[in-house]
Amino acid sequence: MLVSGDLRGFGALGHGERSSEQTALPNDANPIGNPEYPGWTATGGPNWVGFVTTQFNKSLIYTYNYAYGGAVINETLVTPWQPNLIHLTDQVAHFLEIAGTKPEETKWTSKNALFSVYIGINDLGNSWWLSGDRDAFSDVLLDNYFELVEKLYAVGGRNFLFVGVPAIERSPLMIAQGPEAQAGEKPVIAGYNKKLQERVLNFGKTHRGVKTYFYDSYAHYTEILDNPTKYGFKDATSYGSDADIFWGNDYHPSTYADKLFGERVAQILRHTIW
Repeated sequence: MLVSGDLRGFGALGHGERSSEQTALPNDANPIGNPEYPGWTATGGPNWVGFVTTQFNKSLIYTYNYAYGGAVINETLVTPWQPNLIHLTDQVAHFLEIAGTKPEETKWTSKNALFSVYIGINDLGNSWWLSGDRDAFSDVLLDNYFELVEKLYAVGGRNFLFVGVPAIERSPLMIAQGPEAQAGEKPVIAGYNKKLQERVLNFGKTHRGVKTYFYDSYAHYTEILDNPTKYGFKDATSYGSDADIFWGNDYHPSTYADKLFGERVAQILRHTIW
């Protein structure tokens, strides 16, 4: 599995960069290779990718992580929260430079490789409140997004898992900003997700041999947050490190929530080799 996106995909760049920091590739002892499992995650402990890699699957999975905390699709379109991050444009370039060439040590194929893209949270979180047509801007973001997906297709990517933007307007961070901010961000996320699903469907229809899978994280977050005690959480707003808390910090879910996300992704992939 090749993962790209922001911190909810994983943490810092693990593979593909030409760096003295690069260590082991994914292997039987550590299926994410570099860094050591569970990787650098937002709130500590495995996230959904880690759970899918190690528990919720039907075969041995090696995960190559290109995701980076705080990433946006293209920093020329949305100003990231800080400079010197590795965004989706950079992540895809790193992949194409090394692993995308299918070197001897990483002989992935179109049949056994799953490309997972989880991006858009920071793009919307850093721009929803700006002036201008937010719906039209989502098209601009997705144009860039799928230009990068086309590059993955061009080198043999045929299986794609796309993840929508979750209900981050319900995070403690956004709750603290007040109902008006929450109400302002919610329709921007909804519009983006609708367009993303349309793009995913079109990509699958217009590209030979492609299989697409979509994880509606917004719906899943809503399902849990509307009835948190059903899923073992004490409420929908607390954050911390206890096992009965959904939010690991004021913006990211806990590893306990991520376990549920991993289970849902496994259900989506249940008819695949993964």
